[in-house]
Amino acid sequence: MTAQLARPERGAPRTARTSPAGDVPPFPPSLVKAVFRDVTSLDVSRPAAWAASVVTRTVLAEIIDGAGGAAAEEARRRLTPRDLIAAIDRNVEVEVGSAWYLHSPTFHGLMGELYDAEGVLVPPRQRRGPRKPRAVAGAHRFEAGVRKLLRSRGATAVPAMVRDLDGIASVFMTDLARDAAMVVREGGVKRFGSVSLVTPGEPDPAPLLKDPLRAMSTRRGDRRTVGESDVLAAVTMQLFGDIRQRALSEVCGAARSTSAG
Repeated sequence: MTAQLARPERGAPRTARTSPAGDVPPFPPSLVKAVFRDVTSLDVSRPAAWAASVVTRTVLAEIIDGAGGAAAEEARRRLTPRDLIAAIDRNVEVEVGSAWYLHSPTFHGLMGELYDAEGVLVPPRQRRGPRKPRAVAGAHRFEAGVRKLLRSRGATAVPAMVRDLDGIASVFMTDLARDAAMVVREGGVKRFGSVSLVTPGEPDPAPLLKDPLRAMSTRRGDRRTVGESDVLAAVTMQLFGDIRQRALSEVCGAARSTSAG
């Protein structure tokens, strides 16, 4: 069955930069490792678990800040699902964890109607599949961390908003774990090339010396353990633009703080 998904146009990414609160503990390594166990039998190093936790915190903080801006425009302090949609519409870079959207009432209006190959409307129950993916079923595990992060950003949220943030966090981290495991299995980042924009008649630009994807094309280490570099490689697959750079910077900053401590 093929599906056609009607979605509204996205706005341009926000230019304002907001940094996640570094003093807020990320999701605990035990939770991160539980998520990884859902998708791979590989061991997960503590630095890798910490990196996945920090990246997920960075993404959620961006979404919360964007939703907070939308709420502030209406003189509200409590975040609602409407603010979540506004945050994603304003900054396409934070559109992550998309598998959650089919399971959340918040996004039904955003996603539009879904039709099969014969043009027949697909009912929501059938649309969600015979059972919920593990990332969706396990979304509640993120609630404590989400509420802590909301407090650190000076925000409160209605239960439906907390539920959606839980789900997005769970699906995003699951996708991150799946890609990190793939990097281990394939020995590096294999499915990305490089793309350059050139003007007809002009010579090709010089290759980038510090292309992060090219730098991660070859992996070092054993094939039984997901390491921090594997998670960082997965970040380059899951994120793009400014938020990808912020996430990578946050991991490096957290690693330095841990070493100094």
